[in-house]
Amino acid sequence: MRKPLVVLAFSGGLDTTFCLLWLKETLGARVVTATVDTGGFSEAELKGIEERALALGAERHHALDAQEELFERFAKVLIQGNILRGRVYPLSVAAERVLHADRVARLALELGADALAHGSTGAGNDQVRFDGVFRALAPGLPIHAPIRSLGWTREAEVAWLAERGVKIPPKTAAYSVNAGLWGTTVGGRETHDPWVSVPESAYPAPAEGLRSEPVEVVVSFEAGVPVALDGRRLPGAALVGELHALGRAFGLGRGVHLGDTVLGIKGRIGFEAPAPLLLIFAHQELEKLVLTRWQGFWKNQLADFYGQLLHEGLYFDPVMRDIEALISSSQQRVCGETRLRLAPGRFEVGGVRSPFSLAAVQSAAYGETSRLWSGEEAAGFAKLHGLSMSLALRAGSAARKSGPRVRPGKAAAAGASR
Repeated sequence: MRKPLVVLAFSGGLDTTFCLLWLKETLGARVVTATVDTGGFSEAELKGIEERALALGAERHHALDAQEELFERFAKVLIQGNILRGRVYPLSVAAERVLHADRVARLALELGADALAHGSTGAGNDQVRFDGVFRALAPGLPIHAPIRSLGWTREAEVAWLAERGVKIPPKTAAYSVNAGLWGTTVGGRETHDPWVSVPESAYPAPAEGLRSEPVEVVVSFEAGVPVALDGRRLPGAALVGELHALGRAFGLGRGVHLGDTVLGIKGRIGFEAPAPLLLIFAHQELEKLVLTRWQGFWKNQLADFYGQLLHEGLYFDPVMRDIEALISSSQQRVCGETRLRLAPGRFEVGGVRSPFSLAAVQSAAYGETSRLWSGEEAAGFAKLHGLSMSLALRAGSAARKSGPRVRPGKAAAAGASR
């Protein structure tokens, strides 16, 4: 009898290690593992993951490079939209998980697989993202999620693996760490209590020996997309990686995000994402210089909604393409440079310039005089601008002076009762 072929999204961590052995032992499946590299892996680590998968009994292993695809399909829109969930968190995991599921589903279809599998728990957001994308792109394939279906704790997984001679490092068992191009997130232990701080030791690379002398870096943008650092043009993924290393050297980009999960409960994670935060703030300041007030307002409204749907794994809803079209249209004049000043533990935008600067064409000395209108015109505008507010206050004052009146609703009710 032919054994079913299952393609497993494999990171080499505790949960996916458990899934690989469980699928083989319980289902008798042939398992092909796939690691989608969206950053955060060295060549040695990728090699180690492949060796681990094969040693655990995977039939084949695929390492899929998707760093540039992550930048082109996701990071660009997140930068152009200034998208920060809860105003602090740059959606590091959501974008990566959608792309992971996308590439794994495409691989399964190419291989003629019988099923798909992932290592998500039943409590978090990733299960929704994987399931949603799998069903959208490979609707005929069953989905196996052993961690979710069993409902085991991480400690129970460790014990089950130990019985089979597989040892898991203690830190891996304590925390769930996701490192990628768009940032690193940490979940587990202290993140479950909103009063407890996430310790330095929870992060994969604690900030030590920080640079002490401030530096400045100039980010160049074309149509809202970062294309160069200090005049050096770089591919998107390389630019993010270089800015990430620079920001990390100053201890930048760390924070804790507390918010709503897709399932409706509260969730909390620690994150380290210097490059996304630097790029988003740099882009946002340049936008202020070149977009009109209503361009910025409506673009940001829709961008926040876009971030919400991406967080929930609904990337393939057609409305996302509609919003991307509006965001792209709004970015045509977001071209120029932003000067960032980086110092230990903080950064600031030092200045912006653009050939499409609205400040440069307004012919005004801000705060004192303007050649676009006269003093009398300014006084007339100020009077009319506050008129509705003034009339509302007068109406309220007049009503109080005239004494109590029978409200229209009361009078109507009295007449109806006759």
